[in-house]
Amino acid sequence: MDLTGKVWGAASTEQEARYPCDPLVAVPAEGWVRAVDVAAPPGLVFRWLRQLTLAPYSYDWIDFRGRKSPRTLVQDLPELALGQPFLVFEIAGFETGNHITGVLPAPLAERHGQMAVSYTLTPLGEGCRLVVKVAAEAGGSLARRLRRRLLAWGDLIMMRKQLLTLKKLAERDAGV
Repeated sequence: MDLTGKVWGAASTEQEARYPCDPLVAVPAEGWVRAVDVAAPPGLVFRWLRQLTLAPYSYDWIDFRGRKSPRTLVQDLPELALGQPFLVFEIAGFETGNHITGVLPAPLAERHGQMAVSYTLTPLGEGCRLVVKVAAEAGGSLARRLRRRLLAWGDLIMMRKQLLTLKKLAERDAGV
């Protein structure tokens, strides 16, 4: 059992793997890795990941000020673009069907340290594996390290809900 808040659902190989977000944190970093199997095609799951530019899909009453994240795919969703808002991040890179990677904007990085995230998809049978890695600046003062540990736990709770919600919606749309 992981008591650090850094891992949920990820195999040791996924925890040790390199992700597109890793080079975006220019200081020593730690990784928080969350993962789930989704019984839906990667293209459909990626379409749901794109909707993270609109809504958080976690606990909406906290993350979305009580509004409800859309439960259907939004038509005419803008194409992904560098610098586009993506949750609390800005898109720093993407590969359609494979990953969306974001970096924390400078004002937030000043408060929380440098952070980047990659939402990645790997085909798995007729479905896929959704693995998310957050690269978070390591080190710093005791207060910053404690704040980061609390942030890791908060992120685990919110992202677990997010991934399970996206899984449920994608599997519903896939007819599973």
